[in-house]
Amino acid sequence: MCYHHNEVPIYQEALARKKNNRGTLHFNLFQWDLVCDRKSLTKTTSTIFFFGVMFGAIAFGYLCDKYGRRNTLLASYIMVIVFGFSSAFADSYILFAILRFFTGFGLAGISINSVVLSIEWVDTGHRSFIGVIGSLAWSVGNMLLAGFAFLVTDWRKLIVTVTAPLGFAVLTWWWIPESARWLLANGNAEKAQIYLDKCATFNKRHKLSRLKVETLSNIEILEKQGKNYTYLHLFRTPKMRQLALLSGIVWYGVASTYYGISLKISGFGLNMYLTHFIYAAIEVPAKLMIYCFLNIFGRRVCQAGTLILTGSCIAVNIFIPQDLWHVRAVIAILGKGLSEASFTTVFLYTTELYPTVIRQNALGYTSFMSRLGVSVAPLILLLEDVWTLLPQIIICSVAIVSGLVSLLLPETLNAALPETIDDVEKSGKNPNISPAEESLDVFLQSKSSTSI
Repeated sequence: MCYHHNEVPIYQEALARKKNNRGTLHFNLFQWDLVCDRKSLTKTTSTIFFFGVMFGAIAFGYLCDKYGRRNTLLASYIMVIVFGFSSAFADSYILFAILRFFTGFGLAGISINSVVLSIEWVDTGHRSFIGVIGSLAWSVGNMLLAGFAFLVTDWRKLIVTVTAPLGFAVLTWWWIPESARWLLANGNAEKAQIYLDKCATFNKRHKLSRLKVETLSNIEILEKQGKNYTYLHLFRTPKMRQLALLSGIVWYGVASTYYGISLKISGFGLNMYLTHFIYAAIEVPAKLMIYCFLNIFGRRVCQAGTLILTGSCIAVNIFIPQDLWHVRAVIAILGKGLSEASFTTVFLYTTELYPTVIRQNALGYTSFMSRLGVSVAPLILLLEDVWTLLPQIIICSVAIVSGLVSLLLPETLNAALPETIDDVEKSGKNPNISPAEESLDVFLQSKSSTSI
């Protein structure tokens, strides 16, 4: 079970609850003296966790581009397993908080790495399939989480239960190939050849000649020569700078809107486990819908449309009377589904916008921006004390504005993945794509159904 944007498990919401009825976690507030003036510490666990995710996104974004996708993915798995299991046996709140920070740190690596590695191993026609349909595993895991939380009432045992599936993920890692794009961009043509041959055999296609692979690698090395890519390269050139600023705003808006809705709507008169299950189940039709629309209307329209419609749902609920709770619930569910669709879209869209040499750095930066949105969302909800409707107005405005901003981004439907920063800078100026991009795209298209 792999987390992506909504990494905080349901048990974190229940840490502060101590009831004797079945279905509620048994967490003794007196165990760590989390009462009276210290009871607010129970709510800071999620904040600490998200800080870990925030800094993990920055760290792993750099490490993945420097040391490869596959190796850093394994490091992320091990990190989450070690710190996740350890947090279940913490004997103090401070130790627990530190372990949750590093658990979130590692989860960020899994999130951004798995998406990019998947996208880089498919051809143009299958990117939306692997990016959207592949994320259904998250929705299934999220639904199962509600069941686990209901059945396992001790919080320590629940942490162990939800961490255990990562053991299976480590086993599958042995069959995961390194990104051929990354290997070619870093001059490792020999190893890329091994993976490409396996891919060709699996898909019953002709193997790419050694000369062809070396040619692709030489093109990449020539364009990358003397460069050690860092986050600064996201802002050094005009089009990359524009891309980074716009995508950062979109990610902030997507995350702030998603969590603003999730935190504002506590349920429909149901217990939190059933509510959590319903929210997770809503994501399935939302993902299937956006998968169909991505290949029809394109990434840009879908990104803008889902955000603007999410904001519209929030706006409509502002004017619906509180006593019409069933109508408000339907619109809230629709808004939740649309916000999930916007989150699914932004992962795929961002991966296609940035070049291979700095793609993971870009995902790290945009993930950092999204965590800022997550951190701000609870603060926005506190503005209810100033004016009851103010949080809804702010979240609605953020959703619509970020949706309009996404219209300024370039379309990536049926476009070859850029390999270098020059590919991005020359787009729009020169109708011809770079030799590296053209050659690699031809190779990917030649194997039609490319998956390993």
